[in-house]
Amino acid sequence: MNNIPAKLFIDNRWCDTTDRDPVVNPATEEVIGEAPVGNSGHIDEAIAAARTAFDKGPWANMAAPERVAVLEKMLDYFTARREDIVDLIVREAGASQMLAGPMQFDLPMKHARTLLQDALKIEPKMTPIELTPAMDGTRTLGTSVTTYIPRGVVSAITPYNYPFFLNLGKLIHALVMGNTCVLKPSPFTPFQALVFGQAAEAAGLPAGVLNVVTGDIKAGEQLTTDKRVDMVTFTGSDKVGSAIMAQAAPTLKKLHLELGGKSALIVRKDANQAEALMAALMGFTIHCGQGCALTTRILVHNDIRREFVEQLAAMANGVKIGNPADPSVQMGPLIREQARQRVENYVQIGLDEGGTLVAGGKRPDGFDKGFFYQATLFDNVDNRSRLAQEEVFGPIGVVIGFDSDEEAVAMANDSEYGLGGGIYSSDVGRAYEMALQVRTGTLAINGGSGTMLSSAPFGGIKRSGIGREYGVESLLEFTDARNISFHGG
Repeated sequence: MNNIPAKLFIDNRWCDTTDRDPVVNPATEEVIGEAPVGNSGHIDEAIAAARTAFDKGPWANMAAPERVAVLEKMLDYFTARREDIVDLIVREAGASQMLAGPMQFDLPMKHARTLLQDALKIEPKMTPIELTPAMDGTRTLGTSVTTYIPRGVVSAITPYNYPFFLNLGKLIHALVMGNTCVLKPSPFTPFQALVFGQAAEAAGLPAGVLNVVTGDIKAGEQLTTDKRVDMVTFTGSDKVGSAIMAQAAPTLKKLHLELGGKSALIVRKDANQAEALMAALMGFTIHCGQGCALTTRILVHNDIRREFVEQLAAMANGVKIGNPADPSVQMGPLIREQARQRVENYVQIGLDEGGTLVAGGKRPDGFDKGFFYQATLFDNVDNRSRLAQEEVFGPIGVVIGFDSDEEAVAMANDSEYGLGGGIYSSDVGRAYEMALQVRTGTLAINGGSGTMLSSAPFGGIKRSGIGREYGVESLLEFTDARNISFHGG
């Protein structure tokens, strides 16, 4: 597959496996390659390699500029292979080309380069000088220095929706701070992880610093329970995140979890409707709705709701669905058949709960292959219904009416999740006041900055996760603070 070895990358060696799994293009159902499947022995070997590399190798003790120089070579390798990697994102993850290039490759690469520069800003900090009493009755003049040391061995477990993006983000965070890593991708998108082994070779990363393995749920459990692992960074559902917390508890591992979402987009009656409509449409159709921070709950002021729903339904019906090999396709497939069946189940749940289906709601005509589903919109949805409260991870948007700002904020907060969100209003000051009341990790006013900012912290609260990604603060999550004190005599 695009010259990527069908082998595991462990301790700077490419390792054969007995088992293979076909990797399917979700748009065509064609097998694009046979991926290696790791077993317990492979996972054990990878953890051992990472442990040895951390305890005895040079990586953890390198100066930050030295690590940055090596990781910059990794990024240069990816840049040189951009065309191949973007093609792989399209075929393996089913991303449209308008999403695969700019958002699933260019954006994370920009973030990664910024992270490397942010890492250079982290320096030891002196604490204030203090006079403290000594046991002999005198006073001692003392101070201390706080340094940041790497956590150790980090297990990085990633999902199928934004594989290259998430693999890159997790590894750069961990590696630049001196940790060693074992990366395990989703079985649906293994090749976008194995390319990191090639990049490690090209950059001259020391043996054992980065290991890439594959496997099933048991492989993941091994990476979250083994006592040699110091930290787990995971992106995925809140259900799996909860299981990882339980698995990691006996060994008290540090957890970094970016989980699910059911984010709200608030559209006030003074909003620029054209912009709000486009944001609402993208909020449940981008990448076929397979995004944790998407705004799939659309809260619209009742004074404009009827017209807004009519226009949004027309836009949803006009979304071009198809094989993302076609650059004009706006929405590709779901990742697998079970994902499509999950969406179908939620459509029925929405109907049973009394929601009004105004667009989509079925598989598109004319597709004998591929896991496609129409962009689907419900109106008259109760905010407490399952359709409004549970993460579908598919192309379903729900419209909920409100009459006051206070009601909109209350409904936005009435969720077990707290990852993303948005507000559209011509009164930016009022929108900002409302944003301060919405309990979520990120929120965009009138589209925000356009895309994610490289140094802005990203992450959720409540069932949407623990910890942040990007920015100096996020890098410190992959370290321990160490205090060394001393006195003047």
